[in-house]
Amino acid sequence: MTIPDTRAKIVDSGTWRFRAGIGVFVLAYAAWVLVPLAALAGISAAGIATLTGAIVVANKLMLLACVAVMGKPGFERLKVHLLRHFRPLFPADTVGPVRYAIGLVMFCLPLVSGMLEPYVDAIWPGLLPHRWEVQLLGDLMLVASFLVLGGDFWNKFRALFIRSARVVDDGESRSRG
Repeated sequence: MTIPDTRAKIVDSGTWRFRAGIGVFVLAYAAWVLVPLAALAGISAAGIATLTGAIVVANKLMLLACVAVMGKPGFERLKVHLLRHFRPLFPADTVGPVRYAIGLVMFCLPLVSGMLEPYVDAIWPGLLPHRWEVQLLGDLMLVASFLVLGGDFWNKFRALFIRSARVVDDGESRSRG
C-alpha cells in the first residue's frame, strides 16, 4: 500500500473517521444554539457571558479534534466541499464602472456620516435622529459595499494594512489627461 492509497482511504466519505469528524464539526457550530436558548430560559447576563466564553473555547478545541479525527486530507476535502457551496456568495473579482461607483458611495457614505455626526449635533442639536436602526443600516451598508465593490477592492483594502505593500500598475488603468 502506497502513501496515496492511504490518503484515499482516509478521505473516503464512507470511513468512520470522516463521518465522526463531520459530526464533531457540526457539533462545534451547533453549540451556539445554546446561547439564545439560555437567554430565553432567563439565565442572567453573567451566565450567558460565561456560556459564550465556554463555547468559544470548546469550539476551537472541537475543530482541532475534528482535524485529528478525520486527518488533514479529510479536513481538506471537507473544506473544498464547503467552499464549493459558498463560492457563489463570494464577490466577483472585477466589476464594471457603474457597480464600482455605487459601491464607493455605499462605502464612503457611512464613513463620512459617522465622522460628521458629532459636529452636526454640536452645530444643530436634534437634527439627526439617534436611533439604533439608522446606525445599523449604515453598518450594513458598509459591509455590503465590500460585496458590491468586488474582490479587487477587498485586495486593495487589505493592502492598506500591509506595510510592505506596493502599487503595481498592470496597464489596465487609463491615464487622465
